[in-house]
Amino acid sequence: MKSITLRAASYSIGFGGILLLILTAGYTFQMPWATATWPWPDSRLSYVFVASILAAIATNILWLSVIGEWGTAVSGAVNLLIAAVGMSVFMFQLYASRGQQSLLIYGIVFALFALYNLGFALWSRRFAIQDRRTAPRPVRISFWIFATVLLLVAIALLTRAPAIFPWPLNGDSSVLFGWIFLGASVSFAYAATRPRWHDSKGQLIGFLAYDVILIVPFLGHFADVTPDHLLSLIIYVIVLVYSGALAIYYLLINKETRNWAIEREAGA
Repeated sequence: MKSITLRAASYSIGFGGILLLILTAGYTFQMPWATATWPWPDSRLSYVFVASILAAIATNILWLSVIGEWGTAVSGAVNLLIAAVGMSVFMFQLYASRGQQSLLIYGIVFALFALYNLGFALWSRRFAIQDRRTAPRPVRISFWIFATVLLLVAIALLTRAPAIFPWPLNGDSSVLFGWIFLGASVSFAYAATRPRWHDSKGQLIGFLAYDVILIVPFLGHFADVTPDHLLSLIIYVIVLVYSGALAIYYLLINKETRNWAIEREAGA
């Protein structure tokens, strides 16, 4: 019975990951069927940013569905739980002030998504990490830095501070992005406290996908960025390059961590 449950979980989230990759492509190329799922019309770079978040989630859960390290799903589920709760509350607030039916629907959808992730976090925390390897110290230090930076940016976005992103943000999108960053901050902090490599590996896989989606549009944005957003763009590109290099090294180069198969304890 347990194996059937795990197999069903693997297939279901794997299917969800594929759907998210399709949606990622839609947002990346601003296809109307994809951008119509965003609560309001937005800018090209905002849609690309949404695509990068979707790509990070998709690649992380696809890895999880293949490798079966269910204990690593806690941080990702908590990440999405926090983001979904905040976005749901914000949508209900907007509905209360504007009376737009679509905002109520978004609020309900985000609330249901939050409940799903709460259940998934409680379910997955019952599983121990199978891989014996410990997270490299540079990764855990970097995760603490990421968590701190993401928290600061989240606060700025939630308060609609100007020039936080490399382009002017829709004020409502700023709040939604703030909740996304807050969830990510907690997720990185959680992984930084965990000793096992696979608690960090899923985060790096998602971060690398995020970097791949954003790096080319952000480099191209140097041609038309306004002076008040230039510093933000420079800092963002530095973070993308550093996080991408960190992920590539430990996922593909470092001999202790590049093996993607589960390395169990002797006799396990």
